[in-house]
Amino acid sequence: MVEFPVIALVVMLAGVGLLSLMLAPRVRTAEGFFAGQNEQGGAPGLLTLVFSQVTTWIFARSLLNAAILGYFYGVAGALAYSAYYGSFLTGWLIVDRLRYRYGAHNIQGFLAARFGRVGVSCYNLLISLRLLSEVFANLLVVGMVFGLAGSQAHTVAMVAVAGLTLLYSMSGGLRASLRTDVLQMGLLLVLIALLTLQALMHPLFSWPAVLASSPEWTSPGWILLAVALLQVLSYPLHDPVMMDRGFLADRGTTRRSFIHAFWLSALLILAFGLLGVFAGLQATDGEELLPALQRLLGTHAMLLLGLALVISAASTLDSTLASAAKLMVMDMGLGRPTAGSGRLAMAGFALGGLVLVFTGSQDLFDAVAVSGTASLALTPLILFCILGGREVARWSFVLTFVLAVAGAALYFLEKGGHVSLIGPWFGVEHSYAKLLVITLVILAAGLLSFFLGLKPRAPAAHTAGNSEDPNT
Repeated sequence: MVEFPVIALVVMLAGVGLLSLMLAPRVRTAEGFFAGQNEQGGAPGLLTLVFSQVTTWIFARSLLNAAILGYFYGVAGALAYSAYYGSFLTGWLIVDRLRYRYGAHNIQGFLAARFGRVGVSCYNLLISLRLLSEVFANLLVVGMVFGLAGSQAHTVAMVAVAGLTLLYSMSGGLRASLRTDVLQMGLLLVLIALLTLQALMHPLFSWPAVLASSPEWTSPGWILLAVALLQVLSYPLHDPVMMDRGFLADRGTTRRSFIHAFWLSALLILAFGLLGVFAGLQATDGEELLPALQRLLGTHAMLLLGLALVISAASTLDSTLASAAKLMVMDMGLGRPTAGSGRLAMAGFALGGLVLVFTGSQDLFDAVAVSGTASLALTPLILFCILGGREVARWSFVLTFVLAVAGAALYFLEKGGHVSLIGPWFGVEHSYAKLLVITLVILAAGLLSFFLGLKPRAPAAHTAGNSEDPNT
């Protein structure tokens, strides 16, 4: 069992929390609270957008998962998790088409015009699960840093971080999230750079050994890489945190922010994955990831690691709460479009995430299995409707959504050992091989459903009036 230097962590995190509270503005307008506009009504700049995109996608559980995959599956595991950050490139393509080809102001408007209320309801359900899972999974990591599950330190840490993040998020909404993201991203860059340098300078670190750490092409790491490449098209569309940031600035700034966020986030996640690979290569029999890192890099490294995990958790939480407020109030219309309504929505999602922490599964992978796999329902939508510009029957979208949710539920049950159906049918046993099978089946069924539901082409192409944006 690894022990983080808790007292030093608390002191440093208290300082970060105080700075975040000082940076968070008191926003009273809907434009500032839900769209992140400053006092003059201006959109966020490039650096703010890049840092906000990266730090909200460098989740605490993502850092930990990247290291765990590298630890168990070598360089293939690290590359597999890094591949998901290609979502920034596909996400930019989706946002650009929605805004400048179809003139959409959000995804719900695009869906409503094509599939009506049922299409919007399916999508809102999916992203609500995504947002709740982010609160849940990141709080789990915070608790793990401070103590064993069920311990007083574990519980207090999760409640304290959730409460502090909720406090400054309610003050300024998306505007507060954007401002604090810049601070948190700057700290995270320094922490990950220091950890990576320590590993690279260690006398036992060997690049040849790292590159040869996944020699079998049937390794679960390579299988997960294949899954990531299949999911990377649909994955960004089911993440409202990323999508929301695609509608804030002009076309040129948005494009550059997604491109820079891609290479920077992929590099940081790969660095964390390599920490796991290094620990896995040097681990003794039965030794787990964190104890191995502590033995190799020392207690001071665990302080850096703990800080990185908790800071990334807080950064993701404030962005998640801001997106939850926009979803509930602006996109679903469940309250008046005011900052007060947004604050109530934030409090509800924070409470829901805490309830899941104390009553749900303690498995980080289970936390996102349902939403991530269910997002495959969006792949045919992207290919046929957003990129292809075709109209498709409503039943096609609903059927694809139902199949994807059923596949996600099956993966959840298979991974938890509650059922065993895929192994006898397809002759595979590892959970990632099962996930690959489920992914392929969902994609094949969804694409066939959309193909059969294609409507005749309209006489004239539908284009947005502002497609001639000067920032193209």
